[in-house]
Amino acid sequence: MNLPNGEAAQLGDKLERYCLNPTHPKGKDKANLFRFRLGITLENKVILENALLEAAISGTAVLYRADEYGIHYDIRFQMSTETGTTVVLSCWIIRQDEDFPRLTNTYPVDR
Repeated sequence: MNLPNGEAAQLGDKLERYCLNPTHPKGKDKANLFRFRLGITLENKVILENALLEAAISGTAVLYRADEYGIHYDIRFQMSTETGTTVVLSCWIIRQDEDFPRLTNTYPVDR
């Protein structure tokens, strides 16, 4: 299934504040994985942003769960850069009072 309204997906500041932030207490591990596996850092985050937005439109979404906050979806996609190739997990939510997906988390995974 496609992510509902994937063309309207919002990334917010999740990459800067968390997933690619080398000083965030929890995000630094994700930032290290992105740097090591794909060469992606805050300085070239546009590469990841474009891949996430493309995955939101054309990737295969899996309904993860529905709760009081909204409906959660996961999309796994393969990403390649000059540094390497890996599978990236992107997590999205469509909040109860909204009709578009928001990125909640993303990180490289072991297939």
